[in-house]
Amino acid sequence: MPAPDDDHMGARIRRYRRTARLTQRELAARIPYSYSLLNQVECGARPASADLVEAVAAALRVDVSVLTGTAVTDPRPAHRAALLRPVREALALYDIAPDSVGPARPVSVLSADADRVCRQVRATRLRDAARMLPDLIADLTHLVLTAPTTETWRALASTYRTAHDIALKWRYQDLAALALDRMGWAADRASDPCLAAIRDYKRALGWQNSPLGPRLIESAHRILGGCSSREALAVAGQVHLGASAVAARAGDTVGVRGHIDAARELADRVGGEAREIHWLSFGHLNVQLHAMGASIAMRQWDDALAQARAMRLPPSTLTSRRARFLVDYALVEMETGSSEASLRHLTAARRVAPEQTRYHPRTRETVKGLLHTTRRPTEGLSRMAVWVGV
Repeated sequence: MPAPDDDHMGARIRRYRRTARLTQRELAARIPYSYSLLNQVECGARPASADLVEAVAAALRVDVSVLTGTAVTDPRPAHRAALLRPVREALALYDIAPDSVGPARPVSVLSADADRVCRQVRATRLRDAARMLPDLIADLTHLVLTAPTTETWRALASTYRTAHDIALKWRYQDLAALALDRMGWAADRASDPCLAAIRDYKRALGWQNSPLGPRLIESAHRILGGCSSREALAVAGQVHLGASAVAARAGDTVGVRGHIDAARELADRVGGEAREIHWLSFGHLNVQLHAMGASIAMRQWDDALAQARAMRLPPSTLTSRRARFLVDYALVEMETGSSEASLRHLTAARRVAPEQTRYHPRTRETVKGLLHTTRRPTEGLSRMAVWVGV
């Protein structure tokens, strides 16, 4: 018998049947095919004929392309691609002065704008940030190529980092990697070890399932060297948190504990949440969130549930962080059998940050899990499944 997977024809029929809140027998009663055949098709034991697929699509009131896997479930990918195209072009022309730029703006204004787009991303206003980026990158590129200063290089590196964050949240992995390369290029010219370390920390997160992850973490720590400023301590703490994520992916429980403990000690030394330092918001809350994230990565669901229930997010918590916590909490509740609580957290995450929540991989993972374990999906779950395109 062929091994079923989550993307064969039968699995798609099963997902949309459950979204329609029908049992197999109820669907079989609406099509000219037997319950036994439908059951085997959904399990992947028998192929689905074109006629069966057409009959199922008509009964479920969906387009045939939805069941064949050729439908575009997200109606707005072209819009996101159009927003990112000018950003991609600006990154490609990193070493060429723009043909034309607007009236020269002081570096202080451009630096403030670089902080503003970073703030927009943390508030999950991704489209607003994406619209600002091309002109900001062009203006900063013009300055670093005609009248370079350390402050300008730093602002440009920060803007490249924002481009990376947006591309990653929208799942444009190639653009995210390119933006990190540009960030490293600008950080080197700014001679800023903290920016360079942040770049390697982010690179490590992209290689969590590879030996390159630990090497990049080591590189970040090496770059920071003997730096002891509050800024360097906060960055070093964030690097340890990144290292805990890498260790968790490798199933290294001892490594996770060591990095979390090191980050907690640095949080004590930093004192309070260091939100103003490169928008890392490093502090004890961040340490708690990463400890929970490590438990999730290692599939230690009971530990993750206890950590989630003990978490208290203050009102000042960044929107992006609050939404990520709610998505993680939803996954943990689903894995520990609390379907209602899981959907409640997903709904809250959607309300807090709809754009980030919709495209987060764990949102889809959770919705798929809920559909798989729920005999008759509620109306709320059905709406959520349609919203994320599952």
